[in-house]
Amino acid sequence: MHMADALLSPAVGATLWVASGATLAWCSKHLRADFRDHLVPLMGVLGAFIFSAQMINFSIPGTGSSGHIGGGLLLSILLGGHAAFVVIASVLTVQALFFADGGLLALGANIFNLGVFPCFIAYPLIYRPLVKAAGDSPARNRLSAITVLAAIISLQLGAFGVVIETQMSGISSLPLETFLLLMQPIHLAIGVVEGLATAAVIAFIREARPDLIDASFSKTDHSSTAAAFPTRMIAVLACLAVATGGLLSWFASSNPDGLEWSIERVTGKPEVDADATPVHQTLAQVQQQIAPMPDYKFAAAAEPAAENPGESAAQQAWPSVDAGTSVAGVLGGLGTLILVTGIGYLLRPRRAGNAQ
Repeated sequence: MHMADALLSPAVGATLWVASGATLAWCSKHLRADFRDHLVPLMGVLGAFIFSAQMINFSIPGTGSSGHIGGGLLLSILLGGHAAFVVIASVLTVQALFFADGGLLALGANIFNLGVFPCFIAYPLIYRPLVKAAGDSPARNRLSAITVLAAIISLQLGAFGVVIETQMSGISSLPLETFLLLMQPIHLAIGVVEGLATAAVIAFIREARPDLIDASFSKTDHSSTAAAFPTRMIAVLACLAVATGGLLSWFASSNPDGLEWSIERVTGKPEVDADATPVHQTLAQVQQQIAPMPDYKFAAAAEPAAENPGESAAQQAWPSVDAGTSVAGVLGGLGTLILVTGIGYLLRPRRAGNAQ
């Protein structure tokens, strides 16, 4: 659901940059009051894990489309909404700057759609109230159902946001009703898969370290320092991030994602034609210059394979065993880890006893 710049006018793109920036400032203020000792390293390793997980597109049977997890709901359950938003914004920034995944003008919109809806609507208004209503220790099946519901609502709101932002921009020829009727059902299917994947991760962590998600099952405040430092869990998540980005990314579906699939059903191709303004042209040139591995490949191999009429069967093979993809997965995860950890330590609150 990463929007390209061609969908947004400069005015709408700038507005969403401001909205996302203001939300980041608000979240940063809250993080300065969060004294959990494990928060910063957990934010970093989860950021790396979500970056890697987003590289794995899964096929949606019978549609010719694919999707990937957004990760905002999972991050919110483990970190709280404010920390989760900072992490998802960092993931999307690394993707846009280093891998040209999502446009620079559209970065604010992508952060808003993939961050605000799961972190501040689906998690606090859907997930937490339903989990609390289910009792101190809800059954696994019930918790999974709640997680799937929250993920679906998050994805539906995000998909709706993409449609509305595109229509408000008015620079593409995508008709509102047709675009909406394609975007919502396909992201319903993606939401179900994300919900199930999120529920599986939460069930694993709940079994191993239930104190890390106490805020979802009890009235424990997110600023609690009672939890023991989760060294083993952080190590497990770090290993999963490396394995996912370095190896499992080979098995990603090559089908267009839900947004590209919807656009293709309307226009006949997965990208829209729009009149590029000087802002669009400048940002495209900047992104082309600064992204060392566009489309998660070495620059020389980043040309779309579909435009090659002589493409070999080996190039179309699945899994796509590609050293460039592995390097991108590992370096992207490491870059996200460094960025999130750096931001986390800058925002880390000083305890009264340590203040100078």
